[in-house]
Amino acid sequence: MVNLTTELIAKSRNNFKKKRGLSLQEYLRTLTHLHLSGHNIEYIGDLSTCRNLSVLYLYDNRITRIQNLDYACNLTHLYLQNNNITHIDNLGHLQNLSKVYLGGNSISLVEGLERLGKLEELHVESQRLPPGEKLLFDPRTLCSLATSLCVFNISNNNIDEIRDLAVLKEIKHFYAVDNKLHNVEELEDVLGPWLWLFQMDLRGNPACKTAKYRDRMIMACKKLKVLDGRDIQEVTRQFLVNWKASKQAKKKKKETVPLNSPPVTNNVSMGQGARPAHVCCHIHAQGWKPQQQPHRVQQLKSSLYRQLNHMAVRRT
Repeated sequence: MVNLTTELIAKSRNNFKKKRGLSLQEYLRTLTHLHLSGHNIEYIGDLSTCRNLSVLYLYDNRITRIQNLDYACNLTHLYLQNNNITHIDNLGHLQNLSKVYLGGNSISLVEGLERLGKLEELHVESQRLPPGEKLLFDPRTLCSLATSLCVFNISNNNIDEIRDLAVLKEIKHFYAVDNKLHNVEELEDVLGPWLWLFQMDLRGNPACKTAKYRDRMIMACKKLKVLDGRDIQEVTRQFLVNWKASKQAKKKKKETVPLNSPPVTNNVSMGQGARPAHVCCHIHAQGWKPQQQPHRVQQLKSSLYRQLNHMAVRRT
């Protein structure tokens, strides 16, 4: 078993460059960056002498547990990807952490980060999970990161829904490649309120094959500049905005037109001229019946009736 100790640091040519006039202990106290990736380390031992560490590179090892880092109160960057870690714990004292890399481990639940109020980047992609399982998120951890987390990488973790992530309002870069996200409406609901979202990658999810997926994401995420590796042109966004506004205007206009408007009657052939609808309705209500014949025909009939009456009188 290879343990991470001060002796291992001293033996490492990349880390122990003893300054003239300084002992090993003095050198360890001045150390700010420690590079020990790819050393088959399985256990993090006592490094309490390295109190000024700000960046710790321990990726590509065999570490199974995060421990013995309480001393490193100045640590800002922690690289632990591609190890055998199963739980996120023992990080509560590292309150200056701003970037944590935990991809390629065996973590099934994102937890234990409630006290990291300065954490800006969290990378938990490609966890080695048992068949059928997906990466889960502790609501307490998500709430504690709501005002600080800007970069979140959850790619390749069998995730099929992200509604729990809605609280992360400060996200600028979001990576969820090769998951099982399929509900575009849910993506709109969760990602739309992320007002600072600048770059997002969802390639490899079923939702990407949905009709109008790219257009809907551009419309939902107002500040998005890069989607699935492709830049978003402002002219494209403006076209979609105008198209949507035009569509809504037509729908609103259609809804405001009365479905059963009373007709306007125009009895030009009857010599009456056009009548307003309310007048026509009033006349019909009084039982009025429009003339059925032209005025000239009526005059001829009247003249004929008078002649017949006159002839009848003379015969008598």
